[in-house]
Amino acid sequence: MKRKLAYLGAIFPAIIVADILTKRWAEETLRGAPQPDFLGGYVPLTLAYNRGAAFGISIGDDPRWVFIPIALAALALMSVLFVRAHGRDHLRIVSLVLVVTGAVGNLIDRIRWDRGVVDFIGPVDLGFMHWPIFNVADMAISCGAVLLATSFWMEERAMKRDGAEAEAGNPD
Repeated sequence: MKRKLAYLGAIFPAIIVADILTKRWAEETLRGAPQPDFLGGYVPLTLAYNRGAAFGISIGDDPRWVFIPIALAALALMSVLFVRAHGRDHLRIVSLVLVVTGAVGNLIDRIRWDRGVVDFIGPVDLGFMHWPIFNVADMAISCGAVLLATSFWMEERAMKRDGAEAEAGNPD
């Protein structure tokens, strides 16, 4: 458990502080101002408040009272997965810490006001679509979700391999 808490203690505060500070910077700098040039103009900075779900999906007039309990339930589930994760499963542990940290970062915005989550990076033109505006917490959630899926996939492959080896070594 010490190893898991070490990951949590290193990653969580770093991302939460980065998320809060960048959102504060975006609100102070981007409100009513022309977009600053960022990464040669490939990544615009646009202040937006997302009251909906991921990618701005809307579900009514005041969705914060829907999203706060959903976020708390998701955090509870991630906490259970975190506690059950093997201490040597670094990928699983890091992925869960990233998802939890991002969820807490966005939950802070939903709790503190009804404007929604502060987003400011994007939209990014990918050539075939515009990637929606996002923030540091969203990056943590997205990276953590991909890593978590990879962790589950690797675990499934190992279980299948172990099952095949056991079956091959046990003739009926």
